[in-house]
Formats: sequence, C-alpha cells, structure tokens
Amino acid sequence: MLKTLGKFIFMIQLGFKYIAIFKKTFFHPFISLKPAYTQLSIDRQNYSKQVLQFLNIELKIIGSLPSHNRVLYAINHRSLLDIIIMENVFSKNNKSGSWIAKQELLDSLIYGKFFEYSGCISVDLENKKGLLSFFKNIKKTFKKVDTMNLYMFPEGERFKGDGIHSFQSGAAKIAKANKLTVAPVYINGKMEAVFENAPYKETFTVEVHIGNSISHENLENEYNTFYNEIKKAY
Repeated sequence: MLKTLGKFIFMIQLGFKYIAIFKKTFFHPFISLKPAYTQLSIDRQNYSKQVLQFLNIELKIIGSLPSHNRVLYAINHRSLLDIIIMENVFSKNNKSGSWIAKQELLDSLIYGKFFEYSGCISVDLENKKGLLSFFKNIKKTFKKVDTMNLYMFPEGERFKGDGIHSFQSGAAKIAKANKLTVAPVYINGKMEAVFENAPYKETFTVEVHIGNSISHENLENEYNTFYNEIKKAY
C-alpha cells in the first residue's frame, strides 16, 4: 500500500512540476510550431526519464526507429506506462512529435492539463465537426513542422486481454491523408502488472520491439503479422 501510494505521489508531484514547464512553451507568444513541438517533446522525454529511474525500469530496444520523420508510430496499449516508455525510446533517437489523445483525456480534472500543455493533439470521436477539425489540424501541422511524427494507439484504449485488440480506423486514415510512413511498435509484457509492482529493488527490463514499415492499406493485418513473429520467439 505504501509502495503504491509513494509511486503515485511521486508521479503526481513531478507531473505538476512539468505542467509548469510545458506552459512556458505552450503559451509562449513568439514561438512557432516547429520549435514548440521540439521543446515539448524534450520536456516530455525528460519527465519520462525521471519516472523510469524512480520505478527502476530500463528498456531493451529490439529493432530501430526509421531515420526519417513524418512517421506514424502504431503502438500497442496496456498501461499508462506505455507513453512513458515510448517517450524514453524517442529520446534515445532524438525524435519529436505528438500523441493523439481522446478529448476526454484533456478534459480530465486530474491530468488533463498535463496532456493539453505537453502538446497532445486531441480528437473528439463523438463529434463529426470535431473529427473534421482534427484532420485539418493534423494536415496544417505537418505543413509547418517537417520534423513531425505522430504517436498513437490504434487499439483506441487499453487492452488487457491476450494478443492485440482490433484496431480502430483512425490510424490508417491519418497515415493515408498525410502520406505518413507507419512504424509498428510492440511493448512486450503485461505492462499493467509491471507498473503495479514498481518501483523495483532490482532493475526491471522492458522489451520494446520496432518493426519494419507497414502499409496503411493493410495496417491491422500487417501489424498482427509483426506481433505474431515476435511471439514465436518466446
């Protein structure tokens, strides 16, 4: 109980510290989109490093990120650790970009401002006008930020079952509309249990698998092929 409480107190306190850091860039009157996304990415990555150090979790990266930008990273989703883990992966490769987040996350009283001020691009799945505005916003951003990448969970929400949950259509549509490369990423293990048992006395290693680019036309099937090849090795 004390272990769990201490973990959340640390993350909440650190989160509030970083909200103040994010705000300096988010509300800066003279900063353009490209340096803003770069700085917000660096700040998110610094937050993730501190959290993983506190939890005593290290990463083993299998495969490599594309060397170019304008990539949509399609990532499986089991735990709130997923974003923290991936930000650490991106930090090791000097990547900047933005997460696609449901509007309900930004509306949260607890952590909404963290997501908003850290540069997440929100989407309201229940509102047709909101969806149209979202796609226009993405296209405008890519025109102005040539180093931009997008990070998203095609499953749409955390999935605690075995394997990969069926994908929503958003990832494929975004990749097609903006002519993005799609890079599949699989975080191996039951991350909800990993987070529950942290922090660790001895360093715990999480494997992150990065596959070759896949097509947006057949995104879910190709992702599952990538996933099945990983599972064969275990």
